[in-house]
Amino acid sequence: MLSVQLLDLSFHAFHGVYEGETKVGNEFLVDVVVKYDEGRIKLDSLQSIINYEDIYEIVNKRMAIPSPLLEEVAETIILKVRHKYSTIREISVSIFKMQAPIERFRGKVGITLQKNFEE
Repeated sequence: MLSVQLLDLSFHAFHGVYEGETKVGNEFLVDVVVKYDEGRIKLDSLQSIINYEDIYEIVNKRMAIPSPLLEEVAETIILKVRHKYSTIREISVSIFKMQAPIERFRGKVGITLQKNFEE
């Protein structure tokens, strides 16, 4: 199994349920891990592999569309990546909000959505 990993992708976006989040925005970090069976694939060109640039473009476009819930953002990313690359067996998307609007809170909050696809 081969994995393609995009880690700590940084975005300023407007996801959230509170009014301030949709107006001011927040910093987000996104991790995407895609796994696929490379056994039947010749690993000698960009056309034969899952290209991390394509995955980045999908994430970049989706992060630019405001959404109240990070779960919805992750689900859309997974569906679009899977649509582009049907050979994917597993995909995980984690999205972290760097400054959660919680009084006296220090740290980051986030979600991870993982999907497995059978052959």
